Amino acid sequence: MLPLDEDDFAQVLKEAQQRQRFPRAPVRIADVMSRLLARKGYAQLQQGLEWEAAWSDAAGDQLSKNSRVGKTNRGVLEITARNSAVLQELTFQKRQLLKKLQAAAGANNLRDLRFRVGEID
Repeated sequence: MLPLDEDDFAQVLKEAQQRQRFPRAPVRIADVMSRLLARKGYAQLQQGLEWEAAWSDAAGDQLSKNSRVGKTNRGVLEITARNSAVLQELTFQKRQLLKKLQAAAGANNLRDLRFRVGEID
């Protein structure tokens, strides 16, 4: 290693002082992970899995087998029913299902349920 003369030392000191003028605040790892998950779409996938679990608990075995959870848009959760008879039963139980889902959702702002007939995989 070469010895440093006074000019080199002054240059290193000056660079160190410049870096200290505009220090960056540390970023929490939770914030970094949150942005990454949102950017990659994993947050929607995770939320969908949470809604599926909550729907299975709220609707019970028979209704959850004949329906599936769709997407959430502005606080409205879309539920797809296998046929019109299931859709009608879901409509009759809408208030109870909404209350159960709101209790299970916690921080998610669920305002309403929308039912439609469609294909269930």
